[in-house]
Amino acid sequence: MSWDWEKLKQQQQGKGGVPPQMDEIVEKIKNVKFPGGPLFIVVVILAALAVTSVYTVKQNEVGVVQLFGRYTRTTQPGLNFKMPLGIEKVTKVNVREIQTEEFGFTTSAPQVRPSRFRSGTENTGEALMLTGDLNVAIVPWIVQFRIKNPFDFLFRVLDVRRLLRDMSEATMRLVVGDRSINEVISKRDEIAVEAKGRLQSEMDQAETGIHIVTIEMKKTNVPPPVQPSFNEVNQAVQEKEQMIYQAREDYNKAIPAARGQAERTVRAAEGYALDRVNRAKGNADRFVALYNEYVKAQDITKRRLYLETIQETFPNLGQKYIVDSDQKNLLPLLNLGQSLNPAQQSSGEK
Repeated sequence: MSWDWEKLKQQQQGKGGVPPQMDEIVEKIKNVKFPGGPLFIVVVILAALAVTSVYTVKQNEVGVVQLFGRYTRTTQPGLNFKMPLGIEKVTKVNVREIQTEEFGFTTSAPQVRPSRFRSGTENTGEALMLTGDLNVAIVPWIVQFRIKNPFDFLFRVLDVRRLLRDMSEATMRLVVGDRSINEVISKRDEIAVEAKGRLQSEMDQAETGIHIVTIEMKKTNVPPPVQPSFNEVNQAVQEKEQMIYQAREDYNKAIPAARGQAERTVRAAEGYALDRVNRAKGNADRFVALYNEYVKAQDITKRRLYLETIQETFPNLGQKYIVDSDQKNLLPLLNLGQSLNPAQQSSGEK
């Protein structure tokens, strides 16, 4: 569709005629009279230059100066100067403030100490994690950080907070995925320390310019639908551990007693064996000594042995009947001792 320029000019003339030209605007400005004359204009310009060239940086901040958008320097707290009229732009960055990012919950009343927390329905998914033993846990946590490099914080990453949240969630899922559900619930401090180290490494690699002060783990639990079953499992585990401890206690009582009894029996057997061996060695040594004497004088030694044997055995024989070897007709000997009175029998026995 072609434009109807004549109609357009008529419409503009009907609304007030031709738009004012640049020459007319300049002429009107020249005709304006300021109070005080040109001196007032100079004062206004100097004031504008002074206001736009001086700035103050607070004690906990630093100033990042940009010249036409390009970084030039970082200024410290105090009164500083820059090029006026927007030539240099200053961005103040708080490098001492501890900032917080919450995961899995939101703070309902941060102004109250201690703060009250409530679970956030919009971020429950980031706290729902799979553990190493294929259980599901709700793991809320807090990341506290501060800015340590203003240049990297402002210019290296487009959205540092978004990157921090994404990397925090990825790091926590990685750490939780290497542990069992019981470890996730009972060893929160260890998980926080490991996650802090991993997250700081990722932030440094991405050149975000932030320092992770701490990671605080909140109360970890399982999802509400499986809470009763999880409690039953924990109770069963506790009963199992109690039975194991009881068995170990009985073991520690019975085994040392049995070992002591066995050791005592072994020592008694060793003592008995040593006694028997020593006795046998003594008898053998005595026999060898006797044999050596027997070899030197066989008749005398044989007679001495005979006499010693008779001396030991004869008193234990009781009544004795001596029969001559040359006697041929033996009298009945059955009632030989009946004629003796008891006193004589006792003396005869002796």
